[in-house]
Amino acid sequence: MTSQEVPRLPPGQALTRKFPVVGEKSPESGALDLSAWGLAIGGLVARPSLLRWRDYLALPHRERVVDIHCVTGWSRLGTRFLGLPLSELLREARPTAEARFVRFESASPRRHDTSLPLDLALADTWLVHAVDGEPLSVEHGFPLRTLTPSRYFYKSLKWLRRIELFAEDRLGFWERDSSYHNVGDPWPGDQRFTTGSLDPEDLARFRDAESFAPWRTARRVMLGLALPNWRPRSKDLSRLRLKNCDLRGADLAGCDLREANLSLSNLRLANLAGADLRGADLEGVDFSGADLRGADISGAALSATRFFDGSKTDPEPARVEALRWEGASGLLEDQEEFLLRASRET
Repeated sequence: MTSQEVPRLPPGQALTRKFPVVGEKSPESGALDLSAWGLAIGGLVARPSLLRWRDYLALPHRERVVDIHCVTGWSRLGTRFLGLPLSELLREARPTAEARFVRFESASPRRHDTSLPLDLALADTWLVHAVDGEPLSVEHGFPLRTLTPSRYFYKSLKWLRRIELFAEDRLGFWERDSSYHNVGDPWPGDQRFTTGSLDPEDLARFRDAESFAPWRTARRVMLGLALPNWRPRSKDLSRLRLKNCDLRGADLAGCDLREANLSLSNLRLANLAGADLRGADLEGVDFSGADLRGADISGAALSATRFFDGSKTDPEPARVEALRWEGASGLLEDQEEFLLRASRET
């Protein structure tokens, strides 16, 4: 590679031919009724409007081929979308001179939203309704979603229902709820998350706690914690949100991790024998070398989850004898083949 060439795969990403489903899989009731569908455009614009589906279909659409990169760790190259640039839609709305940011709101049950600097969105964001020659599936944002390929995919919003322009930025759902980075650029460095969320004293209290009930609240996220070789005093870790944490070598054998969120955490060489991880969010987790014998990850989200890495310097693949993974979703091709092969051999 010459100094002028730019790699297509950002650091920490794995290639897939699939289009994994991440986040909610369907919008709120009524959002799929195209006869009642409307896209509101407002905020700092001279001409607020409501775009109906027939109006959108009448606009000039064209194809855009891009690479997309999910914060959980998967990338899909050369994906063909059909739609039109946001800049063309906003031309009629006439943004005012004060407008600096654009906010997109979803018709999801949790009203997901995200924001971008207006100049970036005008240069890079499209509204799209089809992918690879087919209409968007419901789980990928039918009838209309945004697409901003220069940013991690959480900046591309499913089930678009409102566009608003503001003078000041407003953090989006994932940035507020999960401390995702507000810029989310895959290229200049690690812009997946903001910094760690507990100071040293709070981290010590968490690590040595007899009960994790105080940390088991709907919006409490423990982010970027250093917990290598951790051996929790309580085995009830259910519904904890330990995102992007260092859990290498942790002894979690037999722990209850049902519905926990461990996304993008490092669990290399961890002991999870007999652990219950049903319904957990394990997207982007690295289980290389971990002991998962007899564990249950049924119904877990496994987008970009790794059970082996393949590098000569990395640990052996995870031990997965008698691992249960019925109903788990999102496995990339090589990792799925690894689990299928292991299940045939046991």
